[in-house]
Amino acid sequence: MTQTTDWLKVESIELEAQGVAHNTEGKVVFIDGALPGEIVKAQISRRKNNWEQGQLTDIKKESPLRVTPGCPHFGLHAGACGGCKMQHLHAGAQVAVKQRVVEDNLWHLGKVKPEVMLRPIEGPTWGYRYRARFSVRYVQKKGVVLIGFHERKSRYVADMQVCKVVPKVVSDLLMPMRALIMGMAERDRLPQIELAMGDEVIALVLRHLNPLPDGDLALLREFAAKHGVQWWLQPKGPDTVRLLDEGGPQLAYRLPEFGVTMPFKPTDFTQVNPHINASLVGRALRLLAVQPGERVIDWFCGLGNFTLPLATQAREVLGIEGSETLVQRSRENAAANGLAHKTSFVARNLFDMTPGLLAADGVADRWLIDPPREGAFALAKAVADIAQDPSLAPGWTPPKRIVYVSCNPATLARDAGLLVNVAGYRCTAASAVNMFPHTAHVESIAVFDR
Repeated sequence: MTQTTDWLKVESIELEAQGVAHNTEGKVVFIDGALPGEIVKAQISRRKNNWEQGQLTDIKKESPLRVTPGCPHFGLHAGACGGCKMQHLHAGAQVAVKQRVVEDNLWHLGKVKPEVMLRPIEGPTWGYRYRARFSVRYVQKKGVVLIGFHERKSRYVADMQVCKVVPKVVSDLLMPMRALIMGMAERDRLPQIELAMGDEVIALVLRHLNPLPDGDLALLREFAAKHGVQWWLQPKGPDTVRLLDEGGPQLAYRLPEFGVTMPFKPTDFTQVNPHINASLVGRALRLLAVQPGERVIDWFCGLGNFTLPLATQAREVLGIEGSETLVQRSRENAAANGLAHKTSFVARNLFDMTPGLLAADGVADRWLIDPPREGAFALAKAVADIAQDPSLAPGWTPPKRIVYVSCNPATLARDAGLLVNVAGYRCTAASAVNMFPHTAHVESIAVFDR
């Protein structure tokens, strides 16, 4: 049974963009849609012993940070798109929230306090998203095809006609793509379209559960010619992805500051936001401050997003990655950019790191770590174990500086706790990286020195 609260004073906002208040009993109330400083009422939908959760219903006093959402599909209403959580909050305030999340996680989870909090890395707040995974659903009862993100707190696909966080050229394709899928014979067996944009190419990966008949392939080719896109087909897993028709420009992005071009396949991991990625690579390398005679290790190197720029500055760079496929792609990218002589790549399970394996990769002056959401716990623990017992890796010395790029502030804080409180490093700087404006996703960068 739902119940509307009395007026509540919203004290703060948590990472999922819920306002945080306390009721007259002192119980915490999380309120969807409420902002700090506001006086609001909420309809309570969940109750636990020490907290309640509800949705904003009335505002008596509005926050000066409240703004009109830029997208018509954002909101608390039924059917609202769940792709963004913070469009009602001023973009600058969103970044401040994320900066505080990084700081709070480092302290509360890792007992680490950075000596300096750097200015957050920011960029465009609209049209920034060059990667997206759109669900596709043919709704037979309504005779309509939906393409978009899921609705808020739902498995249903939102009825999206525009999307403000992807480039306008992609947003403008949503309705034509709906018409395209509607006209295909296999329309009820096409669950997903994945977007991967490069500097010159819009790649669309169509997941299809059955082989596509010639008529459907003809419709895809006609759409590609009309709208200037590349279709890739995915009958099964990511390794089955192939171009519908060979030829045309290559899917790639550039890092102009370092004179590097990075070709990639549409299912390879690349950063969602190319503007922020370029700024992030630049800041990471400035913070790492590699000298020409130094050896660097790039852990979780992926396609070489950091490895190749590092190779323009260092004597030698070793890139280590869990996927043999990505390692091979890194080698190809290094060769294509004339950097093969300064780079080497190894495939290894980095979640199974030990002091012995760490020592086997040799001594490096500096490290760049860019792990997935799980973080780099095994790596940090191996460093900490050697610090406590040097006999585990005779003759090995730790890097004097580590730059850690994180997509999960909680695992960054956990690993930072080991590096600082056990391995003898200082956290000399940190900041948030606003890779995903209007969402609750927090990326960050931190520097460790010893």
